[in-house]
Amino acid sequence: MTSVNESIWAAVRACRDVLDEANGSDPQELTCRVLKVAEEAGEAAGAWIGVLGQNPRKGVTHTRAEVAGELADVALAALIAIESLGFDAREVLDDCAGKVGARLAAAAGAVPAAVSRD
Repeated sequence: MTSVNESIWAAVRACRDVLDEANGSDPQELTCRVLKVAEEAGEAAGAWIGVLGQNPRKGVTHTRAEVAGELADVALAALIAIESLGFDAREVLDDCAGKVGARLAAAAGAVPAAVSRD
């Protein structure tokens, strides 16, 4: 399994538990948690626009470090949403990383470590 600091998983579970306690976990609430990922992605996009100074009225308004922080919010929101849907976010993330690794290996003409040539 992917090695990620245990405090991240504890925070994900704690956030899910707090949200469940405060808001329940009916389909409408789960929808809000999935949409939260999109909201956070929008904030990351806005911060990147701020790094580029794309808005002439505002100029440069953000740093790359702020963009990284917003992207971390996206990742955390996604992990909380995965857990809220009843899945183990570690396993889902590990599976995703495995699929990406296999595609990269295939594109490079290599065989992924988990695949045997026998």
